[in-house]
Amino acid sequence: MELAPLLARFYGGPIEPRELITLEGDASSRRYHRAILPEGRVPGSLIVMELPADDILGSDEAVSGAAPAELPFLNVGRYLARAGLRVPEVYLDAVADGALLLEDLGDETFAARVRTGDDAALERWYLAAVDLLAAVHDAMWPVPEGCLAATRCFDYELLRWELDHYREWGAEALLERKLAKDLRARLDKELDALAEEVEALPRGFVHRDYQSRNLMVVGEAPEPASLAIIDFQDALEGPRVYDLVALLNDSYVDVPDQTKRRVIARYAEQRGLPVDEIAREFDLVTVQRKLKDGGRFVFIDRVKGNPSFLPYVDVSFGRVRQALTRLPGHEGLKHALAEVDPARFG
Repeated sequence: MELAPLLARFYGGPIEPRELITLEGDASSRRYHRAILPEGRVPGSLIVMELPADDILGSDEAVSGAAPAELPFLNVGRYLARAGLRVPEVYLDAVADGALLLEDLGDETFAARVRTGDDAALERWYLAAVDLLAAVHDAMWPVPEGCLAATRCFDYELLRWELDHYREWGAEALLERKLAKDLRARLDKELDALAEEVEALPRGFVHRDYQSRNLMVVGEAPEPASLAIIDFQDALEGPRVYDLVALLNDSYVDVPDQTKRRVIARYAEQRGLPVDEIAREFDLVTVQRKLKDGGRFVFIDRVKGNPSFLPYVDVSFGRVRQALTRLPGHEGLKHALAEVDPARFG
């Protein structure tokens, strides 16, 4: 990627950044840089999203649906912005050159903000984040015509693929042994049933990774207007509580149980939904999501050579255990997981 021509196109003439800072990466293959421009330039800084050649597909995880003709980040972001939701402004679409120039939203993530206060402050910020989430879901459901999220869904195949990701990486690779044939068959049967149950839940717009590292703090007061949404390129249709699970049960922030209950109730109230139904759906989707996350973190280490997510493997599986204790039934799944990995699920 040649940055100078892109800056020249945006600023209207040759320009060299005073500083170019490569930002800490995430689990994707995209790279991000902050370009700080000479004094007097507006904007004075911007973010360069450097795109790998295959990024037109969106996520490097399996996605149901045909490959899109437009970069999903641009497509989904446009519809979120039209709905009045805060997302990074696109300064220059240079996909053909392997990059986008984006608004610089600063360095403070929601995860960083909630770690700096007490439990009361944390709860105020989570209430703000869930108010924003309810606004996203209200504005984007049904998914607007033309938005790529309407062409992709969390169907049985995708849910089941994610659970196989757990079995392959979060069980066999992590434990360094193949499952015995009879145990594999029993686990597969339970994971089949879990995917079917999750697929049958009421549906809505799903950001897919609405979590503490994908919300940027752009204001001081704990309110929706103080938060901006990023990393929305994998949006699709799926379980209506999926993003609520991603927010409250991510692997990076421990949210007190009483705060989770109040935030879940706030979401249900904001959307006019029965809180008991939402709470049960929340636990069910937590099991599916966090099994996948644990496996994904091992995959990122073993295949992508990035061990930074390994500390969150046990955190993710702990979220699964907690959810299963609240779910009626599912004894077969509980027993199968305990036999696969007694130390984590026994």
